[in-house]
Amino acid sequence: MENNIVIYFAVAAATIYLIRVLPMTLIRKDINSRFLRSFLYYVPYVTLAVMTFPAIVSATGSPVSGWAGFITGLVLAYVDGNLFRVAIGSCVVVYVAELLIR
Repeated sequence: MENNIVIYFAVAAATIYLIRVLPMTLIRKDINSRFLRSFLYYVPYVTLAVMTFPAIVSATGSPVSGWAGFITGLVLAYVDGNLFRVAIGSCVVVYVAELLIR
């Protein structure tokens, strides 16, 4: 069992190392392609969204309250853009939705 864990960590470390080192060693000149540059620019944001979105919807007692908080957060972020107000507004909406559902 312990040997398997060591192997898992070694494979994970090698994968992370290769993902970080290979682009630096293989791509030595500037990237001229607008498509590729914009793709690489947005990869961190898309990755964060893909990891965060399922947690937003499933973190509450009901998916309905999760969706209500998510939509409230989107609207408040679009209208105001203040992170504190978006977080507080979304939390309040989720709390009220959970109270109404129960």
